[in-house]
Amino acid sequence: MSESASTLVLQGAVLPARKTLALSVRKLVPAALIFIALAYFTLILFLPLVTVLVEALDKGFAFYAESLLEAEALDAMKLTLLMAVLVVPLNAAFGIAAAWLLGKFRFPGRSILLTLIDLPLSVSPVVAGLVFVLMFGAQSALGPWLLEHDIKIIFALPGIWLSSLFVTLPYVAREVLPLLEAQGNEQEESAVMLGANGWQTFRYISLPQMKWALIHGVILCNARVMGEFGAVSVVSGHIRGETNTLPLLVEILYNEYQFTAAFAAASVLAVLALITLVIKRVAVKNNAIVSEH
Repeated sequence: MSESASTLVLQGAVLPARKTLALSVRKLVPAALIFIALAYFTLILFLPLVTVLVEALDKGFAFYAESLLEAEALDAMKLTLLMAVLVVPLNAAFGIAAAWLLGKFRFPGRSILLTLIDLPLSVSPVVAGLVFVLMFGAQSALGPWLLEHDIKIIFALPGIWLSSLFVTLPYVAREVLPLLEAQGNEQEESAVMLGANGWQTFRYISLPQMKWALIHGVILCNARVMGEFGAVSVVSGHIRGETNTLPLLVEILYNEYQFTAAFAAASVLAVLALITLVIKRVAVKNNAIVSEH
């Protein structure tokens, strides 16, 4: 056999082998990435969640129920839910107004307003809580006047409410704004040309368009309110039965070596988080469908 013929035979044998190897690599890479993702998910999310639930039930369901029915735990749950009720509607209303303004109009100072809305996302919650202490604490400029009129903000419910408002301010606005910008003004302009006033245009055109983005933002806002620790910890004063939310109660019980009771309280937050994730997933899916149309 000639040298050229031998070369052709070798090349004919090598090329299929290379193709087989390339196909094997293409199949292995997705499988490896899936394995890494599942391993990371298990380590970071699944195992901690299982640990919380297992530790919460370590002494039996009776002790678990007893821990959650303690007066201190009930007060913490009530305060957490109260903050959600007081904070979420206000930030939802602000988010709708801010997103409408920024998405539908161009005006001087628009970039500054966008920056201010994003500010709570870039500031540490602990720093945010400290700011409110410096503004309304006993040593602040307003401190003597507040004391004179017996108005309590720091180490009281108003301080928790203000700090919760601050840290959750961007969520609704930031979810609704991209949707309004993508949809443009054509439908609103058509409604105005047909005789609709501003409220009718908003009620029947804009609000239905932003519905699922609004729900998504409200879910995120609510989850952050219920799980907030840093800012609330600074302004609450950790007064038992008065200013302790569920996250603060978990820390107190854990520091007092009441581990099972601490995990029982944490399990309530974990269950709320799971419910939030399910609702969020539904909202994201429907928002994507609306955006496509």
